[in-house]
Amino acid sequence: MRIPVLLLGVAMLTLPGLAPAPVAAQSTNLDGRVNRLESEMRAVQRKVFPNGGGQLLQPEVVAPTRPVEAPGTPAAGALVDLTARVTSLEEQIATLTGQAEQNGYQLRQLREQFEAYQRATDAKLAAMGPPPAAASTPAGGGGGGGGDEPAPIAPAKSSGPPPRGAAEAPVAKASDPGRAARVAAVPRPKSADPAEDAYLYGYRLWEAKFYPEAQAQLKKTVNDYPKSKRASYAQNLLGRAYLDDGKPSLASIAFYENYKKMPDGDRAPDSLLYLGEALTRLDKPADACKVYDELSDVYAGKIASMKADIAKGRAAAKCK
Repeated sequence: MRIPVLLLGVAMLTLPGLAPAPVAAQSTNLDGRVNRLESEMRAVQRKVFPNGGGQLLQPEVVAPTRPVEAPGTPAAGALVDLTARVTSLEEQIATLTGQAEQNGYQLRQLREQFEAYQRATDAKLAAMGPPPAAASTPAGGGGGGGGDEPAPIAPAKSSGPPPRGAAEAPVAKASDPGRAARVAAVPRPKSADPAEDAYLYGYRLWEAKFYPEAQAQLKKTVNDYPKSKRASYAQNLLGRAYLDDGKPSLASIAFYENYKKMPDGDRAPDSLLYLGEALTRLDKPADACKVYDELSDVYAGKIASMKADIAKGRAAAKCK
């Protein structure tokens, strides 16, 4: 009876693919999973750690160490250990991939929030008119403090702020039946210099206290003749027309634009002087004081006739 049993054992060992087949199949399957995981791990590390130099970093989470199997233990224990390690690698890759996607999403959110904040800030600054730092804008020399307008129509002295009662002077309402006729009665100058004529007509409208019409004419003068000497005059007078019309916010913008765009213009110092007054009316005394300081620093040798008006403006703004 012993011989058939031995023959049966020998036959089982010599037949291919009987006992070791499941173990070989599991090993081949695990090799494929390990190769795929290594490739994915390298791709994830290149994305998460771009400066890693192509090195495969060791995972922080590893499978627990298995006790050493005693000799004679079936080979299935090694396969179980390898399977656990592969499973751990798969979990790490899933975690890293999720973190990379989450970081990318958070970066996009931060970028969108910053762009929205920037747009809102720009809109607020544009609505507020000239920024408080207007006095720090670099300005070149030039610009006298003499008479504001040409001799035939200029007041005796107009380099300083207009009289305090100017804004309260009676103004013809737009609804007045005879307003159009009175506006049409303002003479239009005619000479060989169209820029001069355009400015003089705007000045005459302002002098007649037709402020909306004067504002439109002076804007047109600046736009049509930006290179003319009268552009600085027109821009400054535009701010005065707004100021006399009870619109200090628009006036401050007009004065600031004249100083910013034409610092060498004849009326740049005047615009800084009136800008300080407009900011005081807007209840921004600290900004007005900065403007007066800038005026005194930049145009120190050209504002002799303005010193009394500057002192008056600084007193109104309670400058230290």
